[in-house]
Amino acid sequence: MSGHSKWATIKHKKGAADAKRGKLFSKLIKEITVAARIGGSDINGNARLRTVVDKARTSNMPNDNIQRAIKKGTGELAGIEYEEIVFEGYGPSGVAILVETLTDNRNRTVAEMRHLFSKMGGNLGESGCVAWMFKKQGVLTFNKGNLDEEALMNIALEAGAEDIIDEDDLLSVITDPITFEKIRETCIANNLKPDEASVQMVPQSTVKLDRNAAEKMLKLMDALEDHDDSQNVYANFDIDSKLIEELAS
Repeated sequence: MSGHSKWATIKHKKGAADAKRGKLFSKLIKEITVAARIGGSDINGNARLRTVVDKARTSNMPNDNIQRAIKKGTGELAGIEYEEIVFEGYGPSGVAILVETLTDNRNRTVAEMRHLFSKMGGNLGESGCVAWMFKKQGVLTFNKGNLDEEALMNIALEAGAEDIIDEDDLLSVITDPITFEKIRETCIANNLKPDEASVQMVPQSTVKLDRNAAEKMLKLMDALEDHDDSQNVYANFDIDSKLIEELAS
């Protein structure tokens, strides 16, 4: 779990940079549109939509943008039809990688993903080649800051959390996907609002990387995350915390 926890830390710290590049809003709009198309516009009855709308609001997305994306998803406004594609492959030292994408052009995205993997020292694999190394779990991440850690642990575990990971300046609450929403709402109701909260593909084992491999790996992750169609990128690498801080700066 430590590798994934450190990766969550990187994503958390990179959030501001993604927003500055203007990509965060476009990714969120795609996700809102698809979530509304699949589960409808009722936020209270559509957990996937509620989660991404919360993230959009936390990222200061204007409410008009959120509502337009929802209406495009439900067909009230004309919009682009997005297809969900998951890519699986390998990075340096055999690190397993999953890339979740939303695209309006399958052929283009497949070609571009294959090019990115190859260019950055990885290999795009067949469907199913690495998915078995990951498990779908809810992850709620809290910055320790002024956090009442004991209260969080007691409340989360009592609400049904599977585990709590202590990683540097963050605490991650791990849940079953089914109980994710209940635990998230319980935490918020107790004034314990997570900095990040989503259902993720969590690696069940990790590959330890040295400096050379770590540098290559993070460059590949940056390239995959920066692609316009990628929504989430997961990998099972493990990098020393100090090295992560150095390479991520």
